[in-house]
Amino acid sequence: MKFLVFLGSVRNSTPPKPARVGERVAKACLSRFVARFEEHEIELIDALDYLIEPVFKPHFSYVKGKAPTALDELAKKIAVADGYLMVSPEYNHSMSPALANLLNHFGSSIFSYKPSGIITYSAVQWGGMRAALGMRNFLGELGCLSVSAMIHVPKAQDVFHEDGTLQADEDENAWFDYFDRCFYQLVWWAEATKQQRQIEDPFTHSKAFNASPSQRNAP
Repeated sequence: MKFLVFLGSVRNSTPPKPARVGERVAKACLSRFVARFEEHEIELIDALDYLIEPVFKPHFSYVKGKAPTALDELAKKIAVADGYLMVSPEYNHSMSPALANLLNHFGSSIFSYKPSGIITYSAVQWGGMRAALGMRNFLGELGCLSVSAMIHVPKAQDVFHEDGTLQADEDENAWFDYFDRCFYQLVWWAEATKQQRQIEDPFTHSKAFNASPSQRNAP
């Protein structure tokens, strides 16, 4: 199966240390996922690589074949993926605006009927857990329901090195067990939803809203 890890920060540096804290967390996730589920593919999608134009125009608003190449390629990756890991800092008790902005460029139909996992971090003690609560609603609306096991990394700059490896004084087994709980749930649900999508096209009876916002209206 194919999984995408979205790193939802566009900051080039994060206090109190200069290197991006989110990048450390994302690299740790990639490394552990590969070690635990080597039979599956996983790819990092870094919001810093998608500095969207100031004027908001989502991918689905472009005439077919006219969307920016980067958006078009990312849409294809999202559509073929079987599950997603969303890595976000906490800004004002909310998920990263950069992550929300990037995801909002795509229609929910290409995320739908697949699972997601929530991973938050912070430079202080709460690990971004308040942002995670809002992310559940956001991801549910996209159609990629989040698994129950979330990952929160407080003081992430003191937990991981810049390459995503653990600091010397951290308990490797404890962190790996913590990550694995989320990853196992994600893979389990991804296998289940993939099998069911092969049995029946979910959009047969629950069509995507792709013609007009009024499609969402009650009678």
